[in-house]
Amino acid sequence: MDSIVVKGGTPLKGQIQIAGAKNAALALMPAALLSEEPLTLTNTPRLSDIRTMTELLQSLGVEVTALKGGNVQTLSAHDATETTADYDIVRKMRASNLVLGPLLARHHKAVVSLPGGCAIGARPMDLHVTALEAMGATIELKDGYLHAEAKGGLKGAEVEFWIASVGATENTMMAATLAKGTTVIKNAAREPEIVDLAQCLRSMGAQIDGEGTSTITIDGVDRLGAATHRVVTDRIELGTYMLAPVFAGGEVECLGGRIDLLGAFVEKLHAAGVDVTETPNGLKVARRNGRANAVDVTTEVFPGFPTDLQAQMMAMLCTAEGTSVLEEKIFENRFMHAPELVRMGADIEVHGGTATVHGVDRLKGAPVMATDLRASVSLILAGLAAEGETVVNRVYHLDRGYEHVEEKLGAVGAQIERVPA
Repeated sequence: MDSIVVKGGTPLKGQIQIAGAKNAALALMPAALLSEEPLTLTNTPRLSDIRTMTELLQSLGVEVTALKGGNVQTLSAHDATETTADYDIVRKMRASNLVLGPLLARHHKAVVSLPGGCAIGARPMDLHVTALEAMGATIELKDGYLHAEAKGGLKGAEVEFWIASVGATENTMMAATLAKGTTVIKNAAREPEIVDLAQCLRSMGAQIDGEGTSTITIDGVDRLGAATHRVVTDRIELGTYMLAPVFAGGEVECLGGRIDLLGAFVEKLHAAGVDVTETPNGLKVARRNGRANAVDVTTEVFPGFPTDLQAQMMAMLCTAEGTSVLEEKIFENRFMHAPELVRMGADIEVHGGTATVHGVDRLKGAPVMATDLRASVSLILAGLAAEGETVVNRVYHLDRGYEHVEEKLGAVGAQIERVPA
């Protein structure tokens, strides 16, 4: 497996282009199953998770054509009649479950393996199943597969989630576009990726209202058509690269960045002594003089602090002035990066879903191991602030969510390279 080698101590200067959102694209791509006409997505990130979703859709009969090195995709489900999503593909990625709603909506049946992904908690399918059952589907779990059927098609229903799940909201939205009648989703997720999906579905002819709020209303239509849609900026990649100059010093402009995508995160950066300035092309970030200030962080659903930036923020706070407390409320078992940061000289205590970080003067390079996607990049960022050389092993997780991280950081002055296995 490849490794990433980072030598700390070099301030950063320049611009980083932020890619399209992985989590948005992984919901937009299955939306192609809802129509016989093509869906074209621009600003698509070039990541292993996108390749996995492409493989899954192709196995269902979707024709996928990639242009401009993969940044543009045209997906045509005109001849897509297969309704079984096999374990061998689905096991690689959690978002594979997003084919369930579209398959039920268009073909009235689906057999979908229970999904896999990073080991950061169970993330069960019960919300998805409950919503689709409310819409008239019968779903049975057999041999690790969800066998779903909706004889006569799905019907509009009122669905209320007990937690605001992004994936369940997305699956229900897509299923409801072709259901008979009106579906109302209460306690819906409000993330920018939900808004992006709604805008795409609307451009295909869906009737959707309320995205970005806790109540989304969908009036089912008979069919959806062709559309072209630009994938929204990846707010997690944006937040990650906004932190890079906080670790290394210097100043970086994140092209395509928008404060509205990361309001709670930007508030914490300001409190930590980081300057974030809007520019005509994005956001410029620089650390004020000296070490950052300690801040407390609690992860929450949008518009709160994103769980997918918790690992990166913890790494930054390892060298902050004072003591910080991080509380993880979204996923259990998501502090696996803490012991690796301790190997680099961090002072971290973990008790259940709470981590206490006592800031130290500086970190020291060490061999460390990536445990999941966001932990991978948190260790790379830590290496920017560390004395000496940091070797991050098992970075295959990294390629699921970050496009050419060593090239983007290297272009602004970081001493970083990928070492092939």
